[in-house]
This record gives sequence, C-alpha cells and structure tokens, in this order.
Amino acid sequence: MTPRLRTVVAVAGAALVVRRALRRRIGASPLWPLPALEEPISGRPRTRALRLLVTGHERVADGVVQLRLEGRELPRWEPGAHLDLVLPSGLVRQYSLCGDPEDTSSYTVATRLVEDGRGGSREVHEQVVEGSEIEVRGPRNRFPLVDAPSYVFVVGGIGITPVLPMLRAVQGHADWRLVYGGRSRASMPFLEEIEKLDPERVTVVAEDEDGLPDLGALFAELPRDTAVYCCGPEGLMAAVEARVPDGATLHLERFAPRTSSEGNGAFEVELRRSGRTVTVAADSTVLAAVRAELPGTLYSCEQGFCGTCQQRVLEGEIDHRDELLTDAERDDSMLICVSRARGERIVLDM
Repeated sequence: MTPRLRTVVAVAGAALVVRRALRRRIGASPLWPLPALEEPISGRPRTRALRLLVTGHERVADGVVQLRLEGRELPRWEPGAHLDLVLPSGLVRQYSLCGDPEDTSSYTVATRLVEDGRGGSREVHEQVVEGSEIEVRGPRNRFPLVDAPSYVFVVGGIGITPVLPMLRAVQGHADWRLVYGGRSRASMPFLEEIEKLDPERVTVVAEDEDGLPDLGALFAELPRDTAVYCCGPEGLMAAVEARVPDGATLHLERFAPRTSSEGNGAFEVELRRSGRTVTVAADSTVLAAVRAELPGTLYSCEQGFCGTCQQRVLEGEIDHRDELLTDAERDDSMLICVSRARGERIVLDM
C-alpha cells in the first residue's frame, strides 16, 4: 500500500468513527425535546423546540452549505415548510427544508453566505459544524404546495430550497415547468439534481452566460388555474408579480421584509402596562423605540420572520409587514421589528 493510499484509508476510517459516534449519540438520547416557548408578554404558548445533532455540513455550491440535522421521530413536514434555527449567538434564522418529507430521522436545510449580512449565515457556515448540537423550532409552513392542474416555478439562487421538495412531489402527478436562475452555474445549489429532471420542463438560466430569464415568454400562454410559485431575490419576485396573468394564482416566499405602499411616517406607541409612550420616527422601528424604554424586550431576526418580538395590540390599526403571522394573529398582534401603525397612534400590551 502506497503512503498516499494509507493516508486516504486513515482519513476515511476516522470519518467512519466520527459518524458511528454521532449515531450512538442519537440512539442514546430522545434528542432532547425542549419545553414549549412562551410569548414574553401574553404567555401564549409558542412552537415546541428540539435540540438536534449536526451530522452533515456540506458545500453544495459556491457560498452555499447544506446541513443535515438528525434526531428521532421528528415532526413531519410538507413541501414549503421551514425551520427556525437558534444559532450559537442566540440569533434565530429561518431556513427552508429541502430534504425528504418522509424522513422522520433528519432534516436538511441549506443557506448561502451573505458577506455583508448581519452574521447569521456566517454562523451557520463557520460554527454549526458536524458534531455540534443546535436548537430548532418548527417545522412551520407559510408556503404550502396547493393542489392545482399545473404549476410554474420561478426560482433565483438559494430560492430553490423550498421548491426542490415541491418538484419531487409534482413529478408524474401534474403538469409543471421550472425556470431556475442564478448568477452563475457554480453558484446554483442542487443544479445537478435539477438537470436530471425532465429537460423539456426545466430551463436553467445562468446570468453570466444567458442574461436574465424571459418571464414574458414564460407567462405568454399560461393555462388558467396555474399555480405560480416564486422564491428568490426581491427584484425577481417583483418582476413575476407584475407579469402573472389573470386566472393564475401567485405564491411567494420572501427572504427579506416586504415593502409597503403606506410609507414610513412617524407615530406614537403607548405601552399600556408600563405607563409610557414612545415616538417611532419615520426612519426607525417600533422595536428600536420600545427597547429604548424597555431594554429587556426580546427580539432576534429583525426581519419579520421569527416571531420573537410579537406583541399584542390593544388599540390602533396595524400596517403588517411580516412574513409569519396568520390572518387570525394579525387581528390583535404585530411583529414590532418590521410592522408599523397605519395611523398616528397604536397601543401595545407592554
């Protein structure tokens, strides 16, 4: 055996030992269901949390890593669902599940490194390593796959993650088309699997080779009742929104807070329990104004995804800008990191 071959065998053996150790840890523990969380003010129960073991950390495209998180008898999920990951720093970030919904022993998510972001994706890339443990909440599904006679999926970059399980689900069961765009082929995760699908239904558009997708042609003769799913950069979603014809239904998954036609005017927030009133400037948020008076107010994502800052609204109209609350929840609560008042004043149960 050559020295090089001995080295390869030794590395492979070490990796096998690590994986066997991880399996033993999973088998020896219930993988640690944590108590249901409570909303800071009202005491209403939130999603139960799990602590899972990271058994895979794999690069699947330039700047994109895939995590495999293992446990036992994990809650089932359907295409479009996501997990909340509680990162080592305490930040909460949301990532779409992109594995097999029938697998109750593991979850798979993927994330792109955002160089100029606020640090969450860098934590995933550098600190959530194989062998570590991580707390997750969910799954939750705000982007469900509806029944439809035909589907069109328009995806940009990392936006492929929630759509990938949808493609597997509709294969052989419905008419569908996919347009998958990205900056370059090397930057597009799961491209190899995508290109193994029906080539007549899949269009891959790498911007450095082909420019931008021709959305006008895509929607020129769209059958009625087509379900259009779009996930990716805000510019792509805005372009799709502008072109989807009447008769089709549009479903969007955003990775950034939604914009509002209401604008950002100043308004007052009464904190009823605290007996205080704060002013929210046009260039500030309710969260920032409240934390100036109540610094212990909980928050995490500051983008309207995680729900940590949800507060009950006692009076006033709400300009909802989150991607989390149900219609029922929006009747009397808001996420104060992104949502605002429609009028000059709003009253919170704080």
